[in-house]
Amino acid sequence: MDRYAVFGHPVKHSKSPQIHAAFATQTGQALRYEAIEAPLDGFAGTLRAFVAAGGRGGNVTVPFKEQAFRLADRCDALASQAQAVNTLRVEADGRLHGFNTDGIGLLRDLTDNLRLDLRGRRVLLVGAGGAAAGVLGPLLGAGVGELVIVNRTAARAQELAARFGVLGPIEAAPLQAPGKGFDVVLNATAAGLGGRAPAVPADVFAPHTVAYDLVYGPAAAPFLELARGAGAAAGHDGLGMLVEQAAEAFWLWRGIRPATAAVIAALRGAG
Repeated sequence: MDRYAVFGHPVKHSKSPQIHAAFATQTGQALRYEAIEAPLDGFAGTLRAFVAAGGRGGNVTVPFKEQAFRLADRCDALASQAQAVNTLRVEADGRLHGFNTDGIGLLRDLTDNLRLDLRGRRVLLVGAGGAAAGVLGPLLGAGVGELVIVNRTAARAQELAARFGVLGPIEAAPLQAPGKGFDVVLNATAAGLGGRAPAVPADVFAPHTVAYDLVYGPAAAPFLELARGAGAAAGHDGLGMLVEQAAEAFWLWRGIRPATAAVIAALRGAG
C-alpha cells in the first residue's frame, strides 16, 4: 500500500489524514496517510528516512515549507515563485519533485466555495512567511486590483513585494498603517497558533470586508474575533483551503481529482 504523510511541528492536530482517507475511499485508491511530527532541527533527516522506507509523497506544513523547497530536486512554477513547497512527490528515480498547492487551494475556496469575486478587489495579506509566499502568485493571477502585504518584520514584506511585483499590483506597507477598509483581509501569520491575533489596526476592516484566516479551527479564532469586533461583514477559517489544496496534492500523486464539497461538510459537521 502506497504511503504518504504530512510533516510539521506541531502536526498532531492535522486533519490531513482524515481528508486523504476520505479521498482514497471516494476514488478507490489504496494508500496509507499519516501525520509525522519532525523535530524543529530534524526535518531533512525525517523526510529522508520516510523516502528511504518507501514513502511516495508528502505534504509539508509549518514551519518546514521553505526547507522543503531547498530539499526538492526540482520544483513547479508556483513553488519556485514562492520559494516554498507544501507538496512533495517522490519520482520513480527517487528524486523529490516539489509543488505549492496552497494558492490553488485558497483560490478555489474563495471563488468556488465562498463565491467571492476577487477581480478589482483591494486585498490585505498579513504575514510574509512560506504560507504568504505560497498564495501571492495565484492571488495576483486572479486579477485583484491592489494587494498590500504587511509583516512584523517589514523587510520580509518588502522582499516579497519586490519578488512578485512583475506579476501584478503588489506593495509592502507598514504593519501599523497598511490602509483602511480593504475588501478582503487574509491572515497568513502563525499568531493564532499561539492564541493571538496579528497586530493590525482595526480600521483595515469595514462593514463590507471579508476576513479569512489561512489556518483553521481554534487557531483561526483570534483573528476572526478581531475582524468581527471591527465590524467585518464575514469571517472564514481555512478549512476549505486545506481540503482544496489537499485535493490538488492528491491529483499530483494519484492522477485523480477528488470531489471536495462533501469532505468539507463532513469536517465542519465533526467540529
